[in-house]
Amino acid sequence: MRYTLRAAPVTNRPTTTYRNEGHVTFQVGDKVIYPNHGLGIVERIEEKTILGTTCGFFHLRIVANDTTVLVPVANVDGVGLRKAIDDAEVERLFTLLGDGKIDNHQNWKGRFKDNSDKMRTGSIYDMADVLKSLTFLSKSKSLSFREKRMLDRAKALIISEVSEVMRQKALEVEEQVDRALEKCFTTKVRNINRSQARAKVATATKTGIVATATKTTIVAAATKTGIVATATKTTIVATATAKPVMNGKPIVASAAKPMVTAKTVMSAKPVKATAVPPLVAGRRTAARAS
Repeated sequence: MRYTLRAAPVTNRPTTTYRNEGHVTFQVGDKVIYPNHGLGIVERIEEKTILGTTCGFFHLRIVANDTTVLVPVANVDGVGLRKAIDDAEVERLFTLLGDGKIDNHQNWKGRFKDNSDKMRTGSIYDMADVLKSLTFLSKSKSLSFREKRMLDRAKALIISEVSEVMRQKALEVEEQVDRALEKCFTTKVRNINRSQARAKVATATKTGIVATATKTTIVAAATKTGIVATATKTTIVATATAKPVMNGKPIVASAAKPMVTAKTVMSAKPVKATAVPPLVAGRRTAARAS
């Protein structure tokens, strides 16, 4: 017989309403998961009157410790009560356990808070994330007492649920879980190594580019220095062959010119004869005779 129960709001008079449109539908014999308690079996559904209010309750027998838990029908959504996974979801679970994707927070408080929130959801996939991250972390450092207890709890809840669904012994399921985790960690380490190798290649490439740029700069500088040296040499040669400079202007070599130009001393005009005085003429004649 299947029941869908939903308690009506509490009023002054004891009234309880059962509606088919309730949020969760379980029947006797269903395998359900009660977060942080594990797999339970619905043994019966009954009504109880508490403080004048009649409510429906699911009686769950917890498989792990064979205890009975009463869950109010009206509080099913609040506590995260859900049905156990089926065979198809078991396959998906092991795929998730071995996919190599691990969320690992470095901050302890943030990590613990996230993992605690996942454990409270009751989702087996959230518990698988907690199991992967804490198991991987435990391989490199010691876990705190609270994280160690959370790790053990997540693993126990997953094993108990899969064991009941697949009708296998818990030890066999645990071996399957361990193999999936080892596959996950191997994939994780391989991905880390690949990332580091790519980072080294990128760094080497970047360094090579810088070295090439530096070499180019040096060559350019050397070339520039050579150009400057050539220019200097050219300047020296040009200076050696340059013409003398005076007053900022070069002296141009030219044919030697006479310092004094030849000029006619006497005019070419005829000289008129003048009369010689007699005394002078006599003296000249005497001079000739002697």
